Amino acid sequence: MPRRSQTVNQDLYTRGGVITERDPEFVIVRLRLPAGMITPEQIRGLGAIAERHGIGHIHLTTRQTMEFTHVDPAKLEALVDDLEANGTPLGAEREEVVNVTACLGTRNCKFGIIDSVGLAAEIDKRFFGKELPVKVRIAISSCPNGCESERLNEIGITGIQRPIRDPGLCTGCGTCTHYCREKAIGVEDGVVILQQSKCMECGFCIKPCPFNLIRGTDPEYRITVGGHRGRHPKIGRHMIDVKTQEDVIRVVDKIIYWIYRQASTGSLLPEQLEELEFDEFRKTIAAMIEG
Repeated sequence: MPRRSQTVNQDLYTRGGVITERDPEFVIVRLRLPAGMITPEQIRGLGAIAERHGIGHIHLTTRQTMEFTHVDPAKLEALVDDLEANGTPLGAEREEVVNVTACLGTRNCKFGIIDSVGLAAEIDKRFFGKELPVKVRIAISSCPNGCESERLNEIGITGIQRPIRDPGLCTGCGTCTHYCREKAIGVEDGVVILQQSKCMECGFCIKPCPFNLIRGTDPEYRITVGGHRGRHPKIGRHMIDVKTQEDVIRVVDKIIYWIYRQASTGSLLPEQLEELEFDEFRKTIAAMIEG
């Protein structure tokens, strides 16, 4: 707790987006920027706010947000009001759903399979800041390239697309083999062979086909649970593949509710999955979607 004599809004000071610095008389203020998206006007606004409150530096974080450093806690109330008016409100950091991250997805990336930015905005709107027994990070990658390291988050969402080839029309030219990063496609006796066990369902082989003979399934969403970065990185477990953004929201809602009811404080979610009967929960989710 700060030792300054100025009046400090205690309720505001204890919110997740306010982090005590190495010097306990100052705090870091973390912002809420879903998918790291911000307008030029908001950037100019942040510069003006920082200057108005005597803040010398703004830190860009690994979770696609920004932090004001070395903030006097007595100025928090006015600062947070200014940030809210700028459309860049106070973020989260503690045992709650924190800033949702995403790649640019189909809006900009030629490899994109799903609209990761739009999905991040919807997830943020519904779940950001929800208090939980453990911190929950949610990340979205539009394809299996995993630019957001989504499988190293408590909840990860990956866009996938399976290739469909018509053997009767395929010329066996082998163009698609040069675009497969997993070496899952080969040509044997003039016939293209796909090794399903190696395929990452990234869809990279679909567009390069010079004869447009490779089609793709409709985009799907692969959801993983229990990933973690930190000092003991762990890849999340496969929960389920779903077909629509609405299904993603339903599954994320169930996962967060399950964490709220079942998880305990004091240890990371990946460490608790076994005792929380994750496999049984996965079956429940699958039955819910299929039904």
